Amino acid sequence: MHTRALGPFKVSAIGLGCMPMSMNNDNEYPDRADAVATIHAALDAGVTLLDTADIYAPSWDTFGHNEELVAEALRTYGTLPDGLVVATKGGITRGPGEQWGRDGSLEYLRTAVEGSLRRLGVDVIDLYQWHRPDRSMDYAEVVGHFRTLADEGKVRCVGISNANIEEIRIAQDVLGDGGLVSVQNEFSPRYRASEDELRYCAGQGIAFLPWSPLGGTGGGGRSVGEEFPAFAEIAADHGVSPQQVVLAWELALSDRVIPIPGARRAESIVDSAAAADLVLSAEEVSRCSATADEN
Repeated sequence: MHTRALGPFKVSAIGLGCMPMSMNNDNEYPDRADAVATIHAALDAGVTLLDTADIYAPSWDTFGHNEELVAEALRTYGTLPDGLVVATKGGITRGPGEQWGRDGSLEYLRTAVEGSLRRLGVDVIDLYQWHRPDRSMDYAEVVGHFRTLADEGKVRCVGISNANIEEIRIAQDVLGDGGLVSVQNEFSPRYRASEDELRYCAGQGIAFLPWSPLGGTGGGGRSVGEEFPAFAEIAADHGVSPQQVVLAWELALSDRVIPIPGARRAESIVDSAAAADLVLSAEEVSRCSATADEN
């Protein structure tokens, strides 16, 4: 598996977004054994970046479900790969009756990170990401709370998610040189709105982690070749899936891009991981960009 820089880490060029095993638009979830097998298959395929979050769960009263799945998979795998990075997120609340909210206070984030540490069964979190902005608070103040968590030794590295360029710059200022290691935004052929943030991160040496890189958990990933024919045509030329071509295209946009496709089945992540070895020509990359622009 080819690797890419994620702050001080070197991780696989393709990561695994673990969310669909606990929360997805279809509300269909694998049983626990199949979910664990999917994570094991990712590790077997050379994936060394696992992305989760405390809110990823089928219901509010199973809060932390996905982090617990990840922990179980790692406990039962055997010898873990060198350089494995587990990334999680905090800052979104979820309570009785599916009441959702945001809380960027230091008190809440301390509680959230302690919960993630306990569920993951680790002493320190490799990458802790601010999940979504709390608009009731000053952005710089909340980023400062994440810096405090790092200073306290609870997290090794800090990332942000669902951020615009202004917010990325604020995070850079607060965290200092090299302190912001990643930005995780939605990006796919059907969602190009964060392309400016991708380019900005590339120029700043910040890892850009596209979430839903194939188009989402509600069928967008499965139908990407039909919706965007160029990906299917190029896939046929290479004898691979359209999904692999999408991920290879994203990898070609910058060496700072690390897609984190979600998976509910082992076969899905094995196919996605193979995209790290798929090299597209400049003409093919242009065709992919053009067909995405058309939509």
